[in-house]
Order: sequence, then C-alpha cells, then structure tokens
Amino acid sequence: MERAQKETVVGSVKEKFDRMTSAVFLDFKGLNVATVSKLRDDFRKSGVEYKVIKNTLIKHAIKHHAWAKVLDKSLVGMTGVAFSYDDPSAAAKVVKAFRKDPAHDKLKVKAGLVDGTLIPGDKVETDLATMPGKNELRASLLATFQAPLTQFVQLLQAPAQNFAYLLKAKEDKDKEAAG
Repeated sequence: MERAQKETVVGSVKEKFDRMTSAVFLDFKGLNVATVSKLRDDFRKSGVEYKVIKNTLIKHAIKHHAWAKVLDKSLVGMTGVAFSYDDPSAAAKVVKAFRKDPAHDKLKVKAGLVDGTLIPGDKVETDLATMPGKNELRASLLATFQAPLTQFVQLLQAPAQNFAYLLKAKEDKDKEAAG
C-alpha cells in the first residue's frame, strides 16, 4: 500500500472512531470465508459497520485519543473492528448471538471500547451485550414518564369508584333486609 493510500485509510478509520458510540475488536483467525460473510451480514442487519483493518493503521488513527495506549495491548494478530454508531451494545449483542453456535467458537473478542473506556474481551459479552438497547431504554423512559400520570388518573377516579361501591353495598344490604 502506498503512503497516500495509507493516509486515506487512516483518515477514514479516524473518522469512524470519532463517530462511533462503541467498537468491538475481534480476532477472526480460523474462521472460513462463509462464516465471516455470515457475521458481516448479521452486523449489517443490526446497523453495525464491520471492517478488517491493519493494526498499525488503527494505531495511527487513534494516536490522538487518551485511551490509545491502553488499546495497543489488544491490537495483536488479525483484527476486525465492529463499529456501532447508534446503539452502543449492538455489536456486542451480534457477537454474543453469533458465538452461541458451536461452529463459531473460533471468533474471539479482544476488547470493547465505549465512550473512551476500554472493556476487556471477556466483559464485552457479559456486560456490554446485556445492556438494554436504545429502543429498550426509550420504552423504559417513556414508562417512567407515564407512571405518575397513570397514578394521578387512578387517584382522580378513586372517589367516584368508591362511591359506586358504597351504593352497590347499600343496594345489596337493602335487598338482603327485604327478602
């Protein structure tokens, strides 16, 4: 690769790291082409961008970040990077689901990166992949906002409902006394 091409690739990788919300670094050594193609399809369906990038180019692209030195230890051997731009846990969830198949056990997670915090490879599947997604968090937030209003409506209805129960009880008592 010529110097100009390398600079272009480094600029592209730098832009990906600047835009991403999370990245998962993978070692795909031992996987055949069909398996890697399936993994790429799974990533694409989840809105995750997967690229195989030379370690030296990654190091040049991230050298301006404070966490670059910590990540250097993980950049050994073949490296695939899964970039998540919207949902921080999307790439980790795809990897976890993909590795459930015993035929895909050769895929190894080197590390994860979320908001400048490096996550060890073993914690990516246990911690990052179990985080709720963006839509799940939105639903939870909406439920939190709606809860006080729902309780308020129930409180407003309670006196009328209690009065209706009182009238029903009085009617039942009168029927019982009469007959």
